[in-house]
Amino acid sequence: MRLPYVPNPPRPTSSQEDSEVVARIQARRAPRPLQALDLTLLHSVPVADGWNSFLGAVRTRTIVADDLRELAISRVAVVNRAWYEWMHHAPLAQNAGVSEAGLAVVKDPNPLVLAEAGGEQKRGDLTEKQWVVLCYADEMTRNVQVKDETFGKLRGMFSEREVVEITATVAAYNCVSRFLVALDVGEKNGVGPDAAH
Repeated sequence: MRLPYVPNPPRPTSSQEDSEVVARIQARRAPRPLQALDLTLLHSVPVADGWNSFLGAVRTRTIVADDLRELAISRVAVVNRAWYEWMHHAPLAQNAGVSEAGLAVVKDPNPLVLAEAGGEQKRGDLTEKQWVVLCYADEMTRNVQVKDETFGKLRGMFSEREVVEITATVAAYNCVSRFLVALDVGEKNGVGPDAAH
C-alpha cells in the first residue's frame, strides 16, 4: 500500500457527521470488519461516504442476477489487473453458480469478442446471458465504446433497468479497480489471479 491505512477500528472522528459515515460503512460491511479499501478511503471521509453509498447501491440494490454482477466485476478485475478486486469477487461469482470452467474464461487476459469464429468454444460453459455480459464488460473496460452488435445483444436480453445497472456496475468497478491498483490497496499488484487468494 502506498499510503498507511487508517487504524482499524478508526480513531474517534472530529465530528458527529464523520462518526455517522464510519458507522454507515461498518453497517454495510457487517458482519465483516472494515476492509483495506475502506481503511484507505477513510483518509477522506466525504469520499468514503459517497463511495459507500454508490457502491452499496450497485452491489445490493440492483436487480441484476448475482452471477452476472460478479462475472462483470471479476472481468473488470482481470482486464485492469486489479487482483485485490478479483480476490473478493471471483469467489462470489462461484458462490452464485459460476463454474470453475466459467471462471477460467473470465481469467483469460485476452480480449473477448462476441461474434468471432469459435466463440462457442471460448465461452466454455457460460450461459448466453453470462457470455454477453462478460463481453460487454470486457469492451467497456478496454475500449470504453461498445460495439453496436454487442450492445444490441445485451439490449435484446435485458430490460432497460438491467442494462443501466449492468453498465453502472462495470463503470463503478472500473473506478474501484483503478483506485486499488494506483494505491496498491491490499498489496496485490503484480501477483496475478491465481496468487490473489
